[in-house]
Amino acid sequence: QVMLVESGGGLVQAGGSLNLACVASGRTFGGYNGAWFRQAPGKEREFVAGINWRTANVKYVPSVKGRFTVSRDNAKSTMYLQMSSLNAEDTAVYYCAANRRFLVTTAVTDYDSWGRGTQVTVSS
Repeated sequence: QVMLVESGGGLVQAGGSLNLACVASGRTFGGYNGAWFRQAPGKEREFVAGINWRTANVKYVPSVKGRFTVSRDNAKSTMYLQMSSLNAEDTAVYYCAANRRFLVTTAVTDYDSWGRGTQVTVSS
């Protein structure tokens, strides 16, 4: 497993932007897939975006396509989530996750390394 720490959450007005970061320690992100999940109050945790660390192929949930961008910096062992055109439905705790599967997957149970989460609140 790799240790993950998220940062960058906060309060933003609808239509605004936020950038999240996830730093890996203990082990680097090399050889892992990285993903962002989110969990809103009373809802299940859901996949938002993921990136294959080897190929940089990305995957997004349809509701964030065109608004969110996932990327990684190998040298810094850091994964990013750039979020724009935020709306109230994006309000949630955002979690960073990692696994060693061949492809980026969307199931919570496929990931064995998790950060503690960072709160994103979008005011309307």
